[in-house]
Amino acid sequence: MDEFRGVSVVKKANVYFDGKVTSRTVVFADGSKKTLGVMLPGEYEFNTGDKEVMEIFSGNLEVLLPGETEWKKIEGGMSFDVAANSKFKLRVKTLTDYCCSFIAA
Repeated sequence: MDEFRGVSVVKKANVYFDGKVTSRTVVFADGSKKTLGVMLPGEYEFNTGDKEVMEIFSGNLEVLLPGETEWKKIEGGMSFDVAANSKFKLRVKTLTDYCCSFIAA
């Protein structure tokens, strides 16, 4: 899907790590949420509440998922899932464009 129709966008940006990771929240008619954002190169750790699906549109990174010991290479066109109520680490190698979908329990 190249675009979302019939949505609301929260005007205030989500800004993390001194502006190196930013996103905007998109709210759908059914109340579900996604964020669309960009990440600059760097190393980051995120906490989750809901389960997340991270779609990477462009860029190059490595992810260390909860309970795993090996970093997984991810690039544009790939995605990965993150369990609810967990932490995951990213090593972003190049400017990365992403969409994060929150999956409520």
